[in-house]
Amino acid sequence: MLLTIDIGNTAVTVGVFRKGSATGRLVTTLRVATDSRRLADEYGILLKNLLEFRGIATTDITAACICSVVPPLTGMFEDLCRRFFGVTPLLVTSQIDLGMPVRYDNPRDVGADRIVDAVAAVELYGAPMIVVDLGTATVFDAVSRDREYLGGAIAPGINLSADALYYNTSQLRRVELVAPAEAVGRNTTTSLQSGIVLGYAGLVEAMVGRFKAEIGEDARVVGTGGLVTVISDHVPVFDDINQELTLVGLDIIYRKNAAGLPSSGASAGMSRAG
Repeated sequence: MLLTIDIGNTAVTVGVFRKGSATGRLVTTLRVATDSRRLADEYGILLKNLLEFRGIATTDITAACICSVVPPLTGMFEDLCRRFFGVTPLLVTSQIDLGMPVRYDNPRDVGADRIVDAVAAVELYGAPMIVVDLGTATVFDAVSRDREYLGGAIAPGINLSADALYYNTSQLRRVELVAPAEAVGRNTTTSLQSGIVLGYAGLVEAMVGRFKAEIGEDARVVGTGGLVTVISDHVPVFDDINQELTLVGLDIIYRKNAAGLPSSGASAGMSRAG
């Protein structure tokens, strides 16, 4: 089985794919909080126990693929894969075969998760493509009709914006992230909900419109990320919502590179923990 690990700023998302077919089948997923203070042993035991609870033993894992936007945790999870699962993981960077040209000014500057999402979206839905990822940041990515990653836009995430209001004002408070019945709020709570939820819906709709004007009005739009469901019912731009897009992209990229990788357990001194 293939272990896929997406190390994000808020959460580490893990997926296990069954290998042996043209497209790996996602068997299970799990999420744990991102915490750079944790050690490899802590994350290793946590993942081992969670996977075993889902009926997956460490010996079932024969390969791993990682993308990370948290540098302090990248090497830790590479070490974790070797020690707990006995595999040397493939780390997604601009230097491996992504199956997609990256036209960013400096390809190394692009977050690995952005490229992985784009690869998965084009594989699943075609091109031109716009991916909207609503997580810690709100990220828009564009893929051309020729299946080239072009770049995108980055805005503060919904929670970041809401927290900024809470921490930097005296009288504004945290509110539930749901849309009010009307855009014109009649009290502080609904005013905040309108500005945050409907405001971000407007941001997404406007940015998607601008992207389509540049890459093609027929571009498909896929939403992903932990906060996409907050606004998905309030903005008519999404062709699909796919919360597993990054994991699917890791599976696709791994299969593109698998032939050139060493067999699992090939590294000297490698052993499985516990």
